[in-house]
Amino acid sequence: MIGFEVIGKYFPELTAKQTQQFSALYDLYSEWNAQINVISRKDIDELYVRHVLHSLAIAKFTSFPKGTRVLDVGCGGGFPGIPLAILFPEAQFRLVDSIGKKIKVVNGVAESLGLENIKGYHDRAENIKGQFNVVISRAVTQMKPFRHWVHQKLDAERIPGLSNGIYALKGGDLDAEMQEIKAPYQEINLADYFEEDFFETKKLVFVPY
Repeated sequence: MIGFEVIGKYFPELTAKQTQQFSALYDLYSEWNAQINVISRKDIDELYVRHVLHSLAIAKFTSFPKGTRVLDVGCGGGFPGIPLAILFPEAQFRLVDSIGKKIKVVNGVAESLGLENIKGYHDRAENIKGQFNVVISRAVTQMKPFRHWVHQKLDAERIPGLSNGIYALKGGDLDAEMQEIKAPYQEINLADYFEEDFFETKKLVFVPY
């Protein structure tokens, strides 16, 4: 089992509060998982690499400055939204999932951590009101239908230092999938940032707005 220290390995400038919040995630998710199975039992021991660090891969490509409005679609138990909300406390995160018990976990974990920049909603992405600078997701669905769901949620308003658009964590060969969207995009290999074997086939896709 790799502990929360792996987060500090790649993000060495964490505050004391952030370090405490990241270190608390394992116990919190273990407790919630005993009630509501949101992470596979084999994955709970790999929480910090397969879920937390994977979520934070987005932060190796971009930062979310103060005031950034972020929509996490299909957030499951809170990934990638919760780790990113810890890292960027001045950004505002709205986490959405169609499965209510998962949002119960999201809101419970956020409350335990004292994360005031997160709101979890049991709903579908297309029903969420408001506009967002960025949409994030992790292994939700093919990019073509996903982009159709969320495109109208993106805001043209620009924040200095931020590129608006979709940031999606994916895996494997994405060429055929991404050709379907007929739009510019960037594909980033996460193995360029992280040395753990888990990241060998993992990608971050950015579709600008």
